Amino acid sequence: MSPSGSGAPPQLADAASGGDERLLHRSLVHRLMGRPELGSVVGALAVFLFFAFAAEPFLQASSLSTVLYASSTIGIMAVPVALLMIGGEFDLSAGVMVVSSALISSMFSYRMTANTWVGVGVSLLVTLAIGFFNGFLLTRTKLPSFIITLGTFFMLTGLNLGFTKLISGTVSTKTIADMEGFDSARAVFASHLTLGGVDIQITILWWIVLVAVATWVLLRTRVGNWIFAVGGGDDAARAVGVPVVKTKIGLYMGVALAAWISGQHLLFSYDAIQSGDGVGNEFLYIIAAVVGGCLMTGGYGSAIGSAVGAFIFGMTSKGIVYAQWNPDWFKFFLGAMLLLATLLNAWVRKRAEEKA
Repeated sequence: MSPSGSGAPPQLADAASGGDERLLHRSLVHRLMGRPELGSVVGALAVFLFFAFAAEPFLQASSLSTVLYASSTIGIMAVPVALLMIGGEFDLSAGVMVVSSALISSMFSYRMTANTWVGVGVSLLVTLAIGFFNGFLLTRTKLPSFIITLGTFFMLTGLNLGFTKLISGTVSTKTIADMEGFDSARAVFASHLTLGGVDIQITILWWIVLVAVATWVLLRTRVGNWIFAVGGGDDAARAVGVPVVKTKIGLYMGVALAAWISGQHLLFSYDAIQSGDGVGNEFLYIIAAVVGGCLMTGGYGSAIGSAVGAFIFGMTSKGIVYAQWNPDWFKFFLGAMLLLATLLNAWVRKRAEEKA
């Protein structure tokens, strides 16, 4: 089992147990080198400095607020996706699940002429059920998560379009802005605060809370150890008493919970939802997690790293705009970041293990 959810290789924990002061001093360096997010932090600093010089508006307070907002919309989902990847699994349905959550809230409220909070509650139950379905099917069939969630991806994509056309007659939902409860729901999911004359979107607060909770779970709880253990291998985890089935189902339901939060933000920010949105966003969440230090093979990573990865995404997407470059190049930079981050993370981990 991985050591206390630290994300560090087991050798580092062994080194830290030595009583020699020199070994203790070296273990601090080893632990720093072994932190999953180290490479992404270095990358984030490089990206920040680059756009600070390349784009003059980048350092303005309003611009940084926009960057944080863009980061939070990816980061909210990147946190549970990172935990799922640490547990050795993927979820290719995460992007469309966000839209499904928003569509359920909107269409249920509209058709039932109910308080919008009723739609929000129904959406939460259905979205969690989708997460449970993914986890349950994975653990029952033993099929790869790639296949399970790819199937869910296509089913949700079809359901989103089919039900929206059936109920609304178009590919988008009807307005629910005039319904009871809309303003209070918007205050929870899509409001903004003004600090020093700068607008701070509430999604940034949601993001910070999720990162803090996920980090606490990984570092301070038994569940965190279970997540690292199942990422290292189901059979080995089972042998030491880890409830593998419950852990994996819980991880998928965690992704569903974040999808619900993101979906409600989408709905109460724009009121109307396009049924075809969300396709492809699952790759952005995975990229943020990988850039943040999660291994594709599982058993290694951190929630903080996913936040740094999402921040790099936000800086890049908005930095290109502020630098007045052609946004068509953004996907190229995204792919390059993924490759460079993966290579850097692999190199840092290898160095840490060699020195342990």
